[in-house]
Amino acid sequence: MENQRKEIYKLTECAVFIALSIVLSYLKIPIGVMGGSVDLVMVPLFILCRRNGPLYGIGSGMVLGLLKCILGGGIGWGLPSILLDYVLAYGACGLAGILPRKNWFHEIAVFIGCFARFVIHFISGVTIYMITAPTEVESIGKTFANPVVYSLVYNAVYMLPNTVLALVVLCLLVRLPQSKKLFTET
Repeated sequence: MENQRKEIYKLTECAVFIALSIVLSYLKIPIGVMGGSVDLVMVPLFILCRRNGPLYGIGSGMVLGLLKCILGGGIGWGLPSILLDYVLAYGACGLAGILPRKNWFHEIAVFIGCFARFVIHFISGVTIYMITAPTEVESIGKTFANPVVYSLVYNAVYMLPNTVLALVVLCLLVRLPQSKKLFTET
């Protein structure tokens, strides 16, 4: 009975953190001409991952990605792009739960989650959105048309600030004496 109660508590906690992430997704700063934004969406997800581990983190991230796509008017070119850019990308953030809950592991875990999300977006850009890459890009007197470079630059433009923001916010939260319980297992 106690295990069942604990599981119900964790699932409820996941729902609350997903809802908080959805609310934070509406508070964003658009970046770039073609899309992408800086927001705090990943912060509640990372707290959840650190509290409950990678399985709850990956599952919650996938649910968050699907809800973000549906509620936020997600742009996708069919089911593969929705799966990659939303469901799998936010699910990959759940990898932040793989490291132990020691103090300095929080920062590494957040970086792992952000990097995993970036990799999924990058794969999506190279495989699905490669047709949107410009055929010619003038840069420092050289012309190149490479979907790999385009996807790398496009996704780095918004993922790098998101990573820095998530790291800063979580570093501050981890060091607050009042938030010690926030990063302990439920």
